[in-house]
Amino acid sequence: MNTLRKNVGLPFPLPHYNQLICQLDMERATLWCYMNASPRPCFTQTILAELRDLQQRLTTHLSSPENADQIRYIVYASAKPGVFNLGGDVELFSRLITRRDRDALYTYGRTCVDAVYTASVNCSVPTLTTIALVQGSALGGGLETALACNTFIAEESAQMGFPEILFNLFPGMGAMSFLSRLIGPVKAERLIQSGNMHTGRELFEMGVVDKLAADGEGIHAVHEYIRQHSRFANSRLAIRQVRDRVAPISYEELLDIVEIWVDTAMCLTPRDLRTMRRIVNAQSKLKLAETRPTPVHDHEKVRMLMAN
Repeated sequence: MNTLRKNVGLPFPLPHYNQLICQLDMERATLWCYMNASPRPCFTQTILAELRDLQQRLTTHLSSPENADQIRYIVYASAKPGVFNLGGDVELFSRLITRRDRDALYTYGRTCVDAVYTASVNCSVPTLTTIALVQGSALGGGLETALACNTFIAEESAQMGFPEILFNLFPGMGAMSFLSRLIGPVKAERLIQSGNMHTGRELFEMGVVDKLAADGEGIHAVHEYIRQHSRFANSRLAIRQVRDRVAPISYEELLDIVEIWVDTAMCLTPRDLRTMRRIVNAQSKLKLAETRPTPVHDHEKVRMLMAN
């Protein structure tokens, strides 16, 4: 079976990641970061640690002026067909809440905040643009990750939403902060409290998704976005700086919300935890249909194929 070669063509060394696949498109100065979480396509502790490691290495490498042009875009995508990311590790949440381990739950939440905040401030590199490509399902923390990126691209039929309300919780890693900046706090609260699923087209029409792609055309939409952005990069990067000055996302705000999220999680009832476990079981069944090889860049100089 063909497999994706990991960490190919990068201008700086990376360790062997178990749940991330990194490829550099040198022609577009774009780093593709494919999430390949296991045993479920959610934010495991492993993938979070690897994302943070990658972000920190990018910040260090691209902070040198002579390296800044090597990578101008980073695309967060998924190696799992039909799923971008199903959000937080609900199985872990259930275990930690049952054990009353508040500190461990807070540590997990803070790591999530570190990852989304770093994506939102483009790894503290002014010339870097973070892009989320959502193909398939993006739930809870998966949708928060997409919202955190400088640009959010989704395919029309992608299914997205915040199901946390179903087990008496709320998305605590940036949903309200990022959505409020996009559509205002009232609409943001309604979207979060509804627990409803929305298609890529619906969220595009709401003003949540930046660029809409036809189903199966997400990769091409990213390429087209980069082509257009590169032509006017000077002005677009400046406008982004202005937006961040006018409506900044505060790291301290995100940390305060995680504290509220942890306190709320620790008050969940046995009934709520049973609902959590049903969600874990549903996520576990999904992986059986999501490990098939899928070509994603077969027309490029560097072929990218799904890992085993």
